[in-house]
Amino acid sequence: MQRYFVTEDQLSPTTAIITGEDVKHISRVMRMNSGDLIICSDGAGRTVKCQIEQIAENQVTARIIEELKPNTELPVKVTIAQGLPKGDKLEFIVQKGTELGAVAFQPFSASRSVVKWEPKKVEKKVERLEKIAKEAAEQAYREQIPAVLPVKSAAGLAAFAAQFDMVIIAYEEEAKANEQQRFAQCLQALTPGQSILIMIGPEGGLTEAEVSQFVEAGAVPCGFGPRILRTETAALYALAAISYHFELMR
Repeated sequence: MQRYFVTEDQLSPTTAIITGEDVKHISRVMRMNSGDLIICSDGAGRTVKCQIEQIAENQVTARIIEELKPNTELPVKVTIAQGLPKGDKLEFIVQKGTELGAVAFQPFSASRSVVKWEPKKVEKKVERLEKIAKEAAEQAYREQIPAVLPVKSAAGLAAFAAQFDMVIIAYEEEAKANEQQRFAQCLQALTPGQSILIMIGPEGGLTEAEVSQFVEAGAVPCGFGPRILRTETAALYALAAISYHFELMR
């Protein structure tokens, strides 16, 4: 059953209104008709099963027939702080990270980031990533679309870290030193409802100065197992481990 996100004001007690590109997807791609069933979520905790009543050029109207409780969000709120990587790796991280349960993505410009976002192109880049997050959230039966936040500097990221209950640095030097306990210990210290920030460097990793800056802000440098992971793999490793700890080990 196809799932679509709507705004809270498009979801009344009895009716769901779908607008924008999703109208084209319903009518032209999926070739749905009146009577077909869809699922709608307002991204704020309400998810419903609906039956399409009318498909117009710019709007689809559906009748709500059942309130759902899918429970597909991670018990802890995970934000991925990703050092800007090369090519389309950030798109991959956002897509797969959304599938695995991240609630937000915070790109940051690290010392070893080869890629630099031009100010005039930032808006389009963020819009592209937001679209990827929305489509991945629908595919994964998420109840919310992760936020894609404006790019920060390393100093800005250190200040941003203060709002989280736990901050973890994926640090390859810890893995090389065979550190394999801190990540698990950090997860054990968390309880459902708390927030966690995972900091991941770009290709080439984080510099010692950046790690020191983040540690001063309260971050914990951790090895993610005995192997050295690529930048596009680290976030997925962390999210999978968090899901296993909080969802499969319950």
